Amino acid sequence: MRITDLLTKDTILLNMTASSKPEAIDELIGKLDQAGKLNNRDEFKQAIEAREQQSTTGIGEGIAIPHAKTGAVKEPAIVFGRSQEGLDYESLDGQPTNLFFMIAASEGANNAHLETLSGLSTFLMDNNFRTKLEEAKTEDDVIEAINAKEAEEKGEEETDNASESKILAVTACPTGIAHTFMAADKLKATAKEMGVNIKVQTNGSGGVKNRLTKEDIAEADAIIVAADTKVEMEGFHGKPVIEVPVAKAIHEPKELIEKAVNKDAPIYQGGGSNQSSEGSEEKGQRSGIYKHLMNGVSNMLPFVVGGGILIAISFFWGINSANPDSGEYNRFAEMLNTIGGANAFFLLVPVLAGFIASSIADRPGFAPGMIGGLIAITQTSAEGAGNGSGFLGGLIAGFLAGYITLGIKKALEGLPAVLDGLKTVLFYPVLAIFATGMIMLLINPALTSVYTWLFDLLDSMSGTNLALLGLIVGGMMAVDMGGPVNKAAYTFGIAALEANNYTFIAAAMAGGMVPPLAMGLATTFFKNKFTKQERETGKAAYPLGAFFITEGAIPFAAADPARVIPSMVAGSALAGMLTMLFGIGLRAPHGGVIVAPLVEGGFMQIILYLVAIAAGSILGAIVVGFLKKDIKKA
Repeated sequence: MRITDLLTKDTILLNMTASSKPEAIDELIGKLDQAGKLNNRDEFKQAIEAREQQSTTGIGEGIAIPHAKTGAVKEPAIVFGRSQEGLDYESLDGQPTNLFFMIAASEGANNAHLETLSGLSTFLMDNNFRTKLEEAKTEDDVIEAINAKEAEEKGEEETDNASESKILAVTACPTGIAHTFMAADKLKATAKEMGVNIKVQTNGSGGVKNRLTKEDIAEADAIIVAADTKVEMEGFHGKPVIEVPVAKAIHEPKELIEKAVNKDAPIYQGGGSNQSSEGSEEKGQRSGIYKHLMNGVSNMLPFVVGGGILIAISFFWGINSANPDSGEYNRFAEMLNTIGGANAFFLLVPVLAGFIASSIADRPGFAPGMIGGLIAITQTSAEGAGNGSGFLGGLIAGFLAGYITLGIKKALEGLPAVLDGLKTVLFYPVLAIFATGMIMLLINPALTSVYTWLFDLLDSMSGTNLALLGLIVGGMMAVDMGGPVNKAAYTFGIAALEANNYTFIAAAMAGGMVPPLAMGLATTFFKNKFTKQERETGKAAYPLGAFFITEGAIPFAAADPARVIPSMVAGSALAGMLTMLFGIGLRAPHGGVIVAPLVEGGFMQIILYLVAIAAGSILGAIVVGFLKKDIKKA
């Protein structure tokens, strides 16, 4: 279905008068009603508002796509609205919204409206297309711009289909937000330039998009898997598969596509085993253990963020507000702390271990991994001290359970086929849980002693050594901005937080906030160094940095890594070092400025924490401004 089958001249508003989100919704619905597209205006408004309550449809970049499927719609339609001044639509990037596409789908309609929504979202990521809509003087200009864009996309598909080679790709990163889609875009854009037919599946935070079908795989010459977390690959059996970190697809897409076209890749045999070749060495050396680790970390993060923020909120009633024996006690605060600390945080290590094990041995590895992780945090040292071996024990339990399960699967391959049904429900879980549990019970007391000694050592460090650690932790947060180095530093901060050391997470959070803030400052004060689009992206980087979303700086790093990354590392390292020197302690693992009031030590410590972040951001902005050339001279 074409967009212009649903969007007509009588559903276009070029000069909206609304100044708020509710007014914008009313004005757009009014246009639909006026065009005779609705059976019941009030019911349709209720459906739109119900969708907005689930999550805002303000997708950022000045765009909102409110939509609903309801019997209140007489005829499927789209209304386009444009606000010259822009208004606050609670968009994901916090910026004003000026372009609106409201989709109205009737109750009996198929999923065509969702496909149209997807198409719109893709089109609106094109800066040139958005500019045409923003500059359109008449309704005909809007229709013409949309038709031209659809024709352009159709032409691209025809060009792809004319290619003799057919390449498939899958992109995935631990958080499924930034790297996943940047890698997909890079591969598609490069393939278009090379005249290569490519289809890319994205395993993002919202689920799998553009899923590869059996027919796609059967027709493919080769498959690129650019992933830092587990990807389902059993369907790729017998095909040349190139496995690389997701960052490689961002920085070296041409080389990957050339390898795929030449079938310069190992043949995937299933069960994580490829035929050996030069193409497999690069991935095998770096990505095996790393990929399993990132699968654990990425699945652990929701527990960290959700539980950590709830714990942080409980502290608004006082640090001891969850303790019934304290004068600060508050029942609601105790409930928040119970949910976040006694439950969500309690599951961190078991979840980490479970998903590491399942990455290694697929689903049969999950249960023994969880059990091993639980033993890690509940069994004490040989002397009865400590609270288990924490993250160290969880990591070991995850890999132990995964490889034990993998070994059991191999050992039972020779059983009669009639027993296949019993393997997954009986043999695998019983044997793997038993073996993992027994080994963890034997080694965990020693691991607990090591873990306790390590964090006692960290607690004892002060002065120059502590500043150096802060510099390293902060700098690591900016090396790949959401990638493995960043995640390693952040996970270390979480581990320290679990061990009641609150300084490392403060350094990690400060270091992670700096890159987007620094790039926002750089695009504001060094305008001649950046394109118009980069300056617009810089505006969005401010709120992303403020809320500890380091990925907000990735567009700049991907475009100019040689200058941007060292600048950001310098700024983040300074912020991390200063937080350590200032003795900043923070019990919240996420949130950015939201949790700054929870810095331990009172008002002055809060100010010093903000000073550390500001100092790092300013340094990063100055360095990148110095290193980058003027656009006209470049």
